Amino acid sequence: MLQQVTVRTSDAKRLKPLLKSALEREAKLLDHSIQRTLQALAPYETRYAMTSDEFERKFNAREIEETLDYLDWWMEIEALRHLEAQRASLKEAKLD
Repeated sequence: MLQQVTVRTSDAKRLKPLLKSALEREAKLLDHSIQRTLQALAPYETRYAMTSDEFERKFNAREIEETLDYLDWWMEIEALRHLEAQRASLKEAKLD
């Protein structure tokens, strides 16, 4: 569902480039955060010889026990999902 956000200003010519720049900067920050989170996931995947997707499925299905290490891994995955959702929202945003 397409939604619209309205910003009111007395100087749209100046504000529009600022908004565009801010959105682009935020997208870059999110990309960087996603890469750092993926790097944080890699040691877990190596240590436990499974992908994060496989781990997440097993963890959510309670097929593996809850340990502190597994909870940390799960929280990194949750952070990744959150960052990816934010990035997707920004990527589909259009300024008119």
